[in-house]
Amino acid sequence: MAFPFSRAEFFAVFARYNDAVWPAQFALYALAIAAVILALRRSSGASRAAFVILALLWLWMGVVYHAGFFAEVNPAAIGFSAVFLVQALLLFYLATQKNVVIAPHNAAAGWAGASLVILGLLVYPMMSIAAGHEYPAQPTFGLPCPTTIFTLGILVWAIDTAPRRVFVIPVLWSLIGTVGALQLGVPEDFSLALSVAVVAVVAFVTLARKAATSDDREPKRVLLGRM
Repeated sequence: MAFPFSRAEFFAVFARYNDAVWPAQFALYALAIAAVILALRRSSGASRAAFVILALLWLWMGVVYHAGFFAEVNPAAIGFSAVFLVQALLLFYLATQKNVVIAPHNAAAGWAGASLVILGLLVYPMMSIAAGHEYPAQPTFGLPCPTTIFTLGILVWAIDTAPRRVFVIPVLWSLIGTVGALQLGVPEDFSLALSVAVVAVVAFVTLARKAATSDDREPKRVLLGRM
């Protein structure tokens, strides 16, 4: 896949973005921490507020980063902006649903979600620094890759009740970001592929658990039907 921009132009976009939005990075990080705190409350109301925060983050990425900055070097960014806005709408929709609760019902989802949240908020920026990417020419939280990882972490915590379609765009962006990591030399973005693998494992475990639970209950239903 050939990109219409060079590696230098790609990182120059980060620099222009970070300089222009400063100090919004702190507000974006604070929103993420608030979302984690709300998620840990494991209630319907807190979950709905957390989904609103995720929606705002995706709205920010679609409008501010993709349309406002990335489009300067990549015409496809307008399309990315539209897709990110669709994801924001999906997350806003989840915020209206009382039955979608961020509360993992198995250890796999709990640990996996926590790992991705920590990866997006703490490990990713450390990996960026270790790779030699100096501020402002580095992907800060609020930009697509670290924020997508963080989003997947929160969604994994809600995997029992969240509709599968809300995972589609973050997973697709993770795959696109992995291709970009290969061609542009952004080693921290390989964590996107790891995030997709984690989501796949948790989804498999969740489906297997539900299938086992269904099998356990089926004989009782048959027996009751014969009484």
